[in-house]
Formats: sequence, C-alpha cells, structure tokens
Amino acid sequence: MFPRDFAWGAGTAAYQIEGGWQADGKGPSIWDTFCHEKGRVFGEQNGDEACSSYELWEKDLECIQQLGLTHYRLSLSWARLLPDGTTRHVNQKGVQYYNKVIDDLLACSVSPMVTLYHFDLPQALQDQGGWKSAATATLFDSYAKFCFQTFGDRVKLWITINEPYVCAKLGHEDGIHAPGLKEPGTAAYLVGHNMLRAHAMAWHSYNSRYRTQQEGAVSLAINSDWLEPLHAGRTEDIDATERLLAFTLGWFAWPVFVTGDYPEVMRSAIDAQSEKLGCGSRLPSFSKDEPAVLGTADFFALNYYTSRKVKPGAGCGEMLCMKSDRDAGEVLDPSWPVCGVSWLAVVPHGLRKLLKYIKDTFNNPAVYVTESGFSQVGPLQLHDVQRAEFHKDTILEVAKALQDDKVNVRGYFTWSLLDNFEWADGFSVRFGLFHVDFTDAKRSRTVYQSGREYAKIISKYKCGQSR
Repeated sequence: MFPRDFAWGAGTAAYQIEGGWQADGKGPSIWDTFCHEKGRVFGEQNGDEACSSYELWEKDLECIQQLGLTHYRLSLSWARLLPDGTTRHVNQKGVQYYNKVIDDLLACSVSPMVTLYHFDLPQALQDQGGWKSAATATLFDSYAKFCFQTFGDRVKLWITINEPYVCAKLGHEDGIHAPGLKEPGTAAYLVGHNMLRAHAMAWHSYNSRYRTQQEGAVSLAINSDWLEPLHAGRTEDIDATERLLAFTLGWFAWPVFVTGDYPEVMRSAIDAQSEKLGCGSRLPSFSKDEPAVLGTADFFALNYYTSRKVKPGAGCGEMLCMKSDRDAGEVLDPSWPVCGVSWLAVVPHGLRKLLKYIKDTFNNPAVYVTESGFSQVGPLQLHDVQRAEFHKDTILEVAKALQDDKVNVRGYFTWSLLDNFEWADGFSVRFGLFHVDFTDAKRSRTVYQSGREYAKIISKYKCGQSR
C-alpha cells in the first residue's frame, strides 16, 4: 500500500515548542512582541516557555522514537541563529542547539525535514519594514545560505517558508497573527510577493551553490483546503470556487509550478476591483531582473486540514479588502463533523481530492503532506479515539491517492508531535500526539491514544506490509 521509503513523520515549529525566548543570546521575534501585547492571544498566553523544547530536546526525541517516526519536521528560529536577522552576528549557542537536534535525529535513523521560516521573523527586521520590505527577501536568502552551509551536509529535505498565505493574510490583512497589521487589500499581496521572491532566491542559491555536494531537495509549504462548488451545477458557484482556489492554493503554487506568475483569474479579479474603486494595481509583478520563481520547488509540500463548499460571497462595500477581491463565500457541509475549533471540519476524503487536483494541475509533482491534524479543546482526553480515527481515515485516503489516482505521494507528517502554543489560540487548542502538561514546570509529555495508534500504523507499513 505504501512504498518502503515512504516518509512517516510529525511536525513542530520553533516558536510553538522551544521556549527559551531570550535564552543564550536569542533575539526577539515578531511573535515574542505580538504575544507580549495585551489582547492579542487567548488568555494573554505566550511562547516564552511553551514546551521548553530548547531545554528538553531529549524528551522530544524520546517521543519521536516511541512513535517510530522515519522523519521529523522542525523549524529553525531565525532569531535564535541570527539575533538581528543578519549574518553580521551569529549566535553559536543557537547553532549548537540545532546541530545537536539534527545529529541526535540521524543517530536514531530519523531524517530531519527542516523549515527555515515558520512565522517567526526577527523583530529587528520587522522594525525595518518586515515582509512588506523588498530587502527582507535578500536578507532571507542570506539566512538560507547560512543554514544550507551550516546544516546542509546532514539535512536533505528543506522547506523555505511555511504557509506564506497565513503569514500574508492573517498577519497583514486580518491582524490576528504577528505582526498584527490590518492593511486590507494591499499589504497581504506585497508580503506574499516578497515571500515568493525570498523563496525563489533561496532555491536558486541552493541549486547553484549546494545541490551538487549536498544532494538535498528544497520547496515551500503551501496550505490549502479542498474546495468544491456548493451546487455542482451552478455556474456562479463553480466560478467562485475557481476564484477562491486561485486566491489560496494558486496564489503560491501557480507562480512556482505553472507559469512564473499569479493565476490570471486572481490578477483580473484584483484589477477589476481596483478599477471599480479608482485605485492602482495592487498585485505586484515579478521582475525579469531577479531569479525566476518558476521551477523553484523540488517537491510539492502540502498542509491540509479541512474542506469547504463555495458560493459567491459578500465583499467589504466600498473598501479595499481581499474578501471583495475574491468574491467567494465558504460554507461548511452540515454532514462534516467539526473537531475542537470551529473552522476545522473533519473531511479526510478532501485530501485525496486535493492530491489528485495537485497531480493534474501542477504536472504530477512528488508530494509530501507536511501537515494534517485534528484538534482537541476543553477537558483533556488522553483516550482521543476520534483523533486516532481521523489519522487512520486520512492515511487511508492518502493510500487511495497513491494506488488508485497514481499521485506521487512521498510522505505524511501529522501536526503535531506535541501539544504546543497554537498561535492566537495559545494553549487552549491541542493538536499533539503527546500531551504536554503546561502546569508542570517539567512540561511532562504523555502519549495520547492517537499517538499509540499512529505508531502501530507506522510499524505496519514500515515493514512493507500491504494490508
């Protein structure tokens, strides 16, 4: 059912688990700043300590070994390695920490998948304009080259930027993620553009300087729901679905995998709205003088959580906003159960459909499912039968995509290894295969039933069994 070299993984991100927010010379990130402002995060919580993984890495490694993972996805804290965001000052304690993590993983026959950027821009760079500044892309390229040079002899799977859509929209349109900006209809497009420029520069740097010797692969992690028309035969719903796909998955996948530019349906929708409101073009264009973005992914990294039905949507009246630009409303099918948070409808079969769409639309790339998860809120339930069933059902859909649809799926990473700091939801939402007791100074880890069941699935398929 799964090839012997299939990657069985789980993921985490630096800010969500490490803690040690100012330990050993680490600089502040935008999430440190954001969480220390009142009213930003559930319960005024923050990632100052989180899972204390900076101190307790060996405990995390025990969890990884207990599951029998073949791969572990982690992110590097840019501000821990380069406190001011530049290579002028390298924090050797940060280098030592990540060297130990990588070396320990390899000693346990676990392959690291390393994300360079998972939402946590150094505050020093935000102070200079952040991702709205074209210069940040160049600084990211310098950071990426530093990481390739420092860790690339051992890391063979790289993600440049995690979920640029979330960084752009939630951080700069909605203001509910760091840096907390609300500049509707403008900033998100600029941020997304600079993130794509940064990714392309880093990929080309790897390709020209390191690939021959290190023999790794580089991509960016794109999040997308599966989307389908609310009414299959209604033209308006079909058109709205196409627009919404263009404004989410297509925004970042189309330039990298198809044309080197944004989807035409996205650009024409934005331009039409701009003309209507009497303002200039808001979606930037790629310069021919910079490294081309087309072809800058060695695999497709997909973060999938849920699905939506789509119909035409209400806009923002006479104001600029992404909502008006895309003119698409999202609807939950009442037959889909919702787990924990209100947005997370459980739709495993949506992943299979999305994988098939990616195969057909983006020239049949190798695909890693780099995140897929099920949340728990309220009272702790270690016997989390529903989450265990979710992972089992989702993995079955991946198997169908592999076998029946011939999608080149190379791996599946659950989100997350540990309960952690879930961004604006703080610690109120739990995605882990291991529970972390945040009231315990030792941050004790306890395996959920879903973790045990995932370990059984991995054990079964690692042995090459097909049933």
